[in-house]
Amino acid sequence: MSASSPRRPVLPASACGGAFALLTVVVLAHGRAPFGFETAAVHWGVTHRPGWARTVAMAVTALGTDVFPYLLALAAGAVAVRSRRPSGARPALLLLAPVAWLIAGQLLRQGLMRILARPRPPIADWAFDASGHAFPSGHAFTSALSAGLLAVAVARAHPPAARPAAAAAALFTAVIGFTRVYLGVHWPLDVLGGWLLAAAWLALGVRLLPRLPR
Repeated sequence: MSASSPRRPVLPASACGGAFALLTVVVLAHGRAPFGFETAAVHWGVTHRPGWARTVAMAVTALGTDVFPYLLALAAGAVAVRSRRPSGARPALLLLAPVAWLIAGQLLRQGLMRILARPRPPIADWAFDASGHAFPSGHAFTSALSAGLLAVAVARAHPPAARPAAAAAALFTAVIGFTRVYLGVHWPLDVLGGWLLAAAWLALGVRLLPRLPR
């Protein structure tokens, strides 16, 4: 491996961060109001939301917040500890680093959400009570970052499992994001913003967090 390879994650971090910044400019330039396709997407969810589907979606969307994402991040740390070499980082540091990175990302995301202050869809469209502003989506960000941390840890510990781990993380992230729009509490660009911010933060974390075994 070349000496410059550890710097490669900086490129996707910059690209995703730039994409998030561009999306933010677009949202602000539009007066924080929803675009037509966003209104249509939320309306579709409202009109295609039978009781059973709402129950399932609410159960799924709950996985994008509270304890579950932190369990995924802790699992990422556990994978790193189990697969570390004798000369690697200290076990406690490896175990807790993904959780700490998730917490730091949450603070960043919450700060941006308050500053940007994009309103959520109309309350009449909500399937349940929601709090805070809309952009970027907290559930989309948290699910993408926590699943991504675990996928990276698995890929580094067992390279043949890299693609399945990435696919599972992407599927989990996509389903959580879909439920946020389907349940009427976020606009589609809120979800996209959460994904882009999470991707940038994840890529930066790959560069800064303790190096895991190859």
